[in-house]
Amino acid sequence: MKNLFEIKKLNMHYPVIDGLFGNIKGYVYALNNVDIEIYENEILGLVGESGSGKSTLGNCILKLIQPTSGDIIFQGENITGKSKNELKDFRKKSQLIFQNPYMSLDPRMKIYDILKEPLIVNGLKDEEEIDLRIKNIISLTGMSDDVLNRYPHEFSGGQRQRIAIARAIIINPEFIVADEPVSALDVSIQAQIVNLLLELKEKLNLTMLFISHDLSVIKYISDRIAVMYLGEIVELAPKEKLFNNHKHPYTEALLNAVPIINEKNRNKKCTIKGDIPSVHKLPEGCKFHTRCPYVMEKCKTLSPKFYQIDENHSVRCFLCENRI
Repeated sequence: MKNLFEIKKLNMHYPVIDGLFGNIKGYVYALNNVDIEIYENEILGLVGESGSGKSTLGNCILKLIQPTSGDIIFQGENITGKSKNELKDFRKKSQLIFQNPYMSLDPRMKIYDILKEPLIVNGLKDEEEIDLRIKNIISLTGMSDDVLNRYPHEFSGGQRQRIAIARAIIINPEFIVADEPVSALDVSIQAQIVNLLLELKEKLNLTMLFISHDLSVIKYISDRIAVMYLGEIVELAPKEKLFNNHKHPYTEALLNAVPIINEKNRNKKCTIKGDIPSVHKLPEGCKFHTRCPYVMEKCKTLSPKFYQIDENHSVRCFLCENRI
């Protein structure tokens, strides 16, 4: 498969400022040597606990924040150090769907103007073409033209998210970061939005990074899944392999935390206790060793590499050291 993105050794360390003189007293280690590829026309699911760095990774890939170090290669071109002017073409090809549909739309603007704005910013001036594009896009998201002269407060959460999706796709991007786009919605509405995203992916040939903490949603929508813990990718595999043949204890613990009806089917071998460690001072060695039920002595001092244990299946764990 052809790469759309190639992320190499990506780090994002936020300085913690202390006092009036702006002294740096430490860092928040949000991303740590992240290596990952995103293939064309796939949906890559990104899952992990709150604070694991999922949204930071999405924002870095979109160049909304400048990473501390590492490389972001888009369609074979390194865009990491490019200026705002140099990123104009990239901005047209990549868009973001925000988590909260109630906060992501300007309450003072009508829906027509909200959808028109990105077209104007990207140089489209013909009013007829703008009007046609807006009506086509709003139809693609399952809404009628009569919504265009109304304000965001007149819509439900699910309708607002459809409008936010319309705004994201109106300039025909190639890549979308969907940052927990259904977590603020009712379960029944979640299914509608997820199905809409799948339909749009096929119709518009989109590539997507879908961020969520909900494993059932991730399993339904994704082609591959990356599991993130404390700013590191700890397991990466096609969704069927990850759910049926996962190898990392953290992945196992996440799956065991999902509520199921028949408790006899639950694998109780791995559960995690305690809170995620502070991102101000990361544990030495394997980042997960402070909570892992299978911890070994070397886990406390040595950091495991990313072991390729199968085709398209990689795991950052010493338990997989001899399974290659």
